[in-house]
Amino acid sequence: MPLHHAVLALLTQRPSHGYELKAQFEETIGPQWGGLNIGHLYQILERLVRDGYVTRSQVAQPDRPDKNLYTLTPAGNAEVRAWATTASVRTGGFRDEVFLKLLGAVALGSEALGSLIETQRQTYLSELAGLAQQRRAHADEPLVALLVDAAIAHTRADLGLLDSAERHLSPLAAAQGAQTPQQPSAPDQVREDILGADSEHDRERGPWSDSA
Repeated sequence: MPLHHAVLALLTQRPSHGYELKAQFEETIGPQWGGLNIGHLYQILERLVRDGYVTRSQVAQPDRPDKNLYTLTPAGNAEVRAWATTASVRTGGFRDEVFLKLLGAVALGSEALGSLIETQRQTYLSELAGLAQQRRAHADEPLVALLVDAAIAHTRADLGLLDSAERHLSPLAAAQGAQTPQQPSAPDQVREDILGADSEHDRERGPWSDSA
């Protein structure tokens, strides 16, 4: 994620120090993104200073240690403008653990696939309920509301994907289950053990042995 560009975007508003940037980022983006680790943020700021996109100065505080103030440079302004006005291209493919779980469930057969799809569907429905509450809570914050709308659309698409998975993967799971060797039940196993023992005993006695 190009978080360093997001930090540059925040600095277009005014010079800020680290904790101000952290609070501003989390308030502007909202809870759907998650928090910004302050240690990671300072690593980003160090890189931006090194690359000439940001300058760092110290501001004295009467009752606290001096704080570092970060200011956007003209080069930083040009960088964030170039980034913010060009399209985003997906470069890493599309990865979601659900696809790996579907792989595992299909391998285990129809019962496992049905169980996964049902539990995953309930999880998505619960997520949608929570997202609806967030959407109402942030209705007056356009950027946060937009991100929640994106999460809602994504989750609805995930629900549709489960329906598609059920249609397309159920025959594969059924075929896989039919190919999986079935372990004998406990009574069947006992019967096989007994018959096997009797057969071995008969071989030892031979066909002309006297009956007991």
